This record gives sequence, structure tokens and C-alpha cells, in this order.
Amino acid sequence: MKVVSLWSGGKDSCFACYKAKQQGYQIISVVNFTDSDGVNSVSHGLSADIIQRQASLIDLPLLQKAMPQEGYGNAFKVLIEELKAKEGIAGIVFGDIYLQEHRDWIDKICEELKVKAILPIWTKDTEKLVTEIIDSGFKSIVVSANKDILGEEWLGREIDNRFIKDLKAIGNIDLCGEKGEFHTFVYDGPLFKERVKFNKGKKELRGNRWFLEIY
Repeated sequence: MKVVSLWSGGKDSCFACYKAKQQGYQIISVVNFTDSDGVNSVSHGLSADIIQRQASLIDLPLLQKAMPQEGYGNAFKVLIEELKAKEGIAGIVFGDIYLQEHRDWIDKICEELKVKAILPIWTKDTEKLVTEIIDSGFKSIVVSANKDILGEEWLGREIDNRFIKDLKAIGNIDLCGEKGEFHTFVYDGPLFKERVKFNKGKKELRGNRWFLEIY
């Protein structure tokens, strides 16, 4: 089955893509959504350029799409209808884990589009999941954090067993950051031909979130 895999640049979407590939799906491209001006990826704040670098090293075509501030759902449907017509895709890979409101939206929109919703990490225990991601060889760092939960000192932290231990010590934080506690940037792992070379830049507070520049 030809599918596309949604790609944020973070560990969950990356691992979902990896698992879908293992399950035999033919991933024709990864799809990354940017803000309306096309500069940064939605939610994670990663630059469009670094996402392009990531995609070049996982050896999958990248489809990068600027999305409007309003009317996201309609823009999403238009894009998928185009991919169905031009590429013959029949499914979409999502990296969601357990938020039911997200699953409800996914099921509704995929039903309308008549494509299969593929969720390889859905309902996974998040401690077991993040441990599996680490043990599989994926390397990632924190690039965004909710300032009311984690301070700027967490930016740039490696997602490793020490990271899990430190999060558990704080308590009441999802270990995959599924509720937006933090977002990540993946720079190496089984999907990659080679490690993504990058530099850490400035830390910036935007609204209620800290962001780490990656270039």
C-alpha cells in the first residue's frame, strides 16, 4: 500500500514512520507542515531547512507544505486528495500515541478522504515507547518545552535513560511529551543513512514555550 508519513522532525513521527516501514507500507514521501510563511515547522519550531536536511538523510522524498493559520483541516484534505490523484496513496501514517481528541480528528478526516489511518504507536505505554525508541538507536534532543512545566535548561537535553529518570523524578509529566510538555529533534537512527550534522543556536521564549534554534 502506498502511503505518506506525517513528519514533524521529532521522535514520535520518526518512530511511527520507521515502524510503518517495518510493517511493509510503501512510504512514498514524508509530509512536513510549516507555518504560513514557510519558515518553521508547525509545533516543533524547527526550520524548514533542517527538516529538509533530515529528509535527505532518511532517503525519502519530502513534501513540505505551508499551512494557513485558519482552515488547516480543509488545506489538509486538499493536499491528500492531490496525493491520491497524483501518487495513488491509500493511507497516512500518524505519530499520535493516546490523545483521543486527536484520534477522533484523524478517524473523521481519513474516513472523509477514504484513506487508511495508520497509527503504529497508538496506545503504546509511553515509558516503554520512549525506551524502545532509545534502544532502537534513535538519537534526539529537546528543542521545545512548555515553560510552565520545564525550564530552558531542558533545551538541548539528549533523550536517553538519564533524561527519563530525571523526568520521572519531577512527576506528572508524560515521558514522550504527548501533551506538549516538550518536543524533540531526531538527528540519527536506523532510518538515517548518516547522522544529521547540526549546531545549537539561541534559546528563545515565544508565548508559553521555550525554543532552541537548530541550524
